[in-house]
Amino acid sequence: MTKVSLIAALTADGFIGRSIDHLATTWTSREDVRHFVRLSKELHCIVMGQNTYNTIGKGLKDRRNLVYSPEPIDDPTIEVVAEAPEELVKRLTKEGEPNLLVCGGASIYNLFMQSGLVEEVYLTIEPRLFGQGLSLVKEPLDCELELIDVQQDSNSVMLHYRIQKPKA
Repeated sequence: MTKVSLIAALTADGFIGRSIDHLATTWTSREDVRHFVRLSKELHCIVMGQNTYNTIGKGLKDRRNLVYSPEPIDDPTIEVVAEAPEELVKRLTKEGEPNLLVCGGASIYNLFMQSGLVEEVYLTIEPRLFGQGLSLVKEPLDCELELIDVQQDSNSVMLHYRIQKPKA
């Protein structure tokens, strides 16, 4: 089964941006960018929404880029997808894809977290406060995390969690 991980940068007060058009690339640290580049290259297959693609997608070479988009994208290196997360992961598993990294934005994070498919979460906590803004997940969710690793770079902290599956 394809392993699904999620990566996001958050402010210290828990927001991924001030609004839907406030992109992480405008406020995150160089350390976060390096962390994202390293992890996305390592896991290779990434999925994102149209806004995130418009911001970072064109620069993600040497990766399999999947984009949820209501319209075609004129770029042969992009696969436009519309499947539910469960169907997409089934297809990737059949294709032998070992990993999928969910890269945003807010709607895509919510879609995958609500699906219950995400196994690991990589969060960079940035030394910023917005006071209000977009949350990582917009719908109610009760999810327990187990801390796997902590790294600190300058003023940013990178957290790596495993999602605990509910006991049957």
